[in-house]
Amino acid sequence: MSADHRRGLWVAAFATILLASVMWSAGQASNAAQAGGETQQKATKGSSSFAPELVEQGSVLFQRDCAFCHGRDATGGESGPDLTRSRLVRSDVGGEKIGAVVRSGRPEKGMPPFDRSDEQIAALVAFIHTQQKNAVNRPGGRKGVDASDLQTGSVEAGKKYFEGAGGCAKCHSPSGDLAGIASRHEGLELEMRMLYPEGAKSKVSVTLASGQVVSGTLEYLDEFTVGLIDESGTYRSWRTRDVRYKVDAPVNAHVELFSRYSDSDIHDLMAYLQTMH
Repeated sequence: MSADHRRGLWVAAFATILLASVMWSAGQASNAAQAGGETQQKATKGSSSFAPELVEQGSVLFQRDCAFCHGRDATGGESGPDLTRSRLVRSDVGGEKIGAVVRSGRPEKGMPPFDRSDEQIAALVAFIHTQQKNAVNRPGGRKGVDASDLQTGSVEAGKKYFEGAGGCAKCHSPSGDLAGIASRHEGLELEMRMLYPEGAKSKVSVTLASGQVVSGTLEYLDEFTVGLIDESGTYRSWRTRDVRYKVDAPVNAHVELFSRYSDSDIHDLMAYLQTMH
């Protein structure tokens, strides 16, 4: 079986597990939302509203500058998040946070800065907040997965799984590589990285005909060639038929858990990871 075929099977299994996890979480969150729905609606009714003319001006600006990434109704697009579920938008007062992001951008996430006047910022803020309010009042209108949907597990059970049956502690540490992970990632993004950390670098050891062993980060591998970056930062490669090599791929340990995870395991582990701020 080729590496591409194996990868395809892994990704398919990952997608199935993730979908099941999200559906289970959504059911749990829906029950909680129904219990607190009256309170949420009262809070929404008490929130500030904006002049229709200002909202319309903001809509025009949003369609021109923002809709390509965030969707025409601000509920998320191909590359931009759902702003109606945004933690930053929820905590924004008077546009101070939204305005800062618009003017500075988020280059690390592919968002460029926009030079906009105070009046234009005010219009955008009015539109975004209005869309957020409308989304809350529109049952079933949500397109994305909110971080709170995935906060249904037991922290203590997750810690026990991390240190025991899951084998996570063999490679990871809450005070080491995972320190602050819940601040860097949240919600579905965090769960995706937990289940299948795509992009994790593999290590490889290559044994030459002379018996010398060269180790480093795997950079290239196919049927004919194995290449690595050694500790000096130099790229080195060999024909696979001339050497013996062993790959240590961190993602394999995660893939092996696919058939062992229960829904509770995933949500408990997520609950534990979300404490690592």
